[in-house]
Amino acid sequence: MRLRELPDDVFVLRAHARDWREAVRLAGEALVLGAVTTDAYAERMVQVVEEFGAYIVIAPGLALAHARPGPDVVRDGLAVVTLDEPVVFGHPHNDPVEVVLALAVTSNEGHMTVLAELANVFNDPSATRAIAQATTVAEIRAVLARAQPEP
Repeated sequence: MRLRELPDDVFVLRAHARDWREAVRLAGEALVLGAVTTDAYAERMVQVVEEFGAYIVIAPGLALAHARPGPDVVRDGLAVVTLDEPVVFGHPHNDPVEVVLALAVTSNEGHMTVLAELANVFNDPSATRAIAQATTVAEIRAVLARAQPEP
């Protein structure tokens, strides 16, 4: 999976979420629309946070929702959700969150490449804010493309 080739269906801009659970579920819905997962995956992502806490808030304003590979993952994929108002996940330093990424992989090995690409994008501290303020999918793609040279 290449970040620059994500289908439009996995992008949701300026969504409203009442709380972190709803934000994660919105990201899960985008994965379903992108034919990446079934509906059950969103609930597993919520369960991860309920069980392990807000460690998925990996940088100021940015959450990386995910769950283990399972039968509800159809193929490797990523969804990007920007929120109209930030929500609190309970992280001591990186709350509130305005961008939720949802990662789904079919194998444990599959996520390493995607995580490396995401690290390249978000090593730039302005990336989260640029995605949060984007008004088009093209603007988000441009930020994500910073991590990948043209083929």
